[in-house]
Amino acid sequence: MVEPTSFLFFFTLHLSLITVVISAKFTIVNQCNYTVWPASYNTSGSAPLATTGFVLQSGENSTVTAPANWNGRFWGRTLCTTDSASGNFSCVTGDCGSGKIACGGRSGSPPVTLAEFSINSFNNQDFYDVSLVDGYNVPMDVIPLSNSGKCKSTGCPTDLNAVCPTELKVTENGIVVACQGPCAAFNLQFFCCVGNHSTPETCEPSVYAQIFKKACPQAYSYAYDDNSSTFTCAATDYQIVFCPASNNARIIGSRWEYSCW
Repeated sequence: MVEPTSFLFFFTLHLSLITVVISAKFTIVNQCNYTVWPASYNTSGSAPLATTGFVLQSGENSTVTAPANWNGRFWGRTLCTTDSASGNFSCVTGDCGSGKIACGGRSGSPPVTLAEFSINSFNNQDFYDVSLVDGYNVPMDVIPLSNSGKCKSTGCPTDLNAVCPTELKVTENGIVVACQGPCAAFNLQFFCCVGNHSTPETCEPSVYAQIFKKACPQAYSYAYDDNSSTFTCAATDYQIVFCPASNNARIIGSRWEYSCW
């Protein structure tokens, strides 16, 4: 006969193991030489994270935990200020329009570099990618912390603002601070993969998507760029690094290192 205390111990252990499998921790690291305000947005009816926006000074990191089967995205906001008269918080890039540091269920305004996740999805796999479809504002890498060796890092560590075509540049005080996606810039079916171009067969990468892809081969460059840009991993935790170093991005609190391509 199992003693009540023993039963409680094994039951608690079982629940703990389940939690490890179905939840994910995201450690967000700012390696930029400027402040970044990370934000998150939950999609597909997923519960929001405990924090939907916060500040990371250069060199800082913070960890948030996603609930089971979470679907959503992370991005970085830049050049943020709080109006001294109204108290309204806003950002030049990635602003979510909440008027506060927390986005509270609002998504970021393009152009913005996105890290997208579907946690514990089909066959208990995580699906993740870094997308430039909505444009680009900050270099970013996503690094799975699995020890299996089968989970690949992805991202766009390149300064895409430096090679952004003139017609897509977003400037602030004469400095390029972001690069628009062609859909937002021109609102044409071909660039947006809608209407007569709404299938993988009819939507081909534009010249702008090809520029993005050359700069960041593993990031989404247009809507149907799935084959080279979607990654899977058995349930694990992740590190999201803004401005990964040119040679490598060290994983904080772990012995693993990731060498940039």
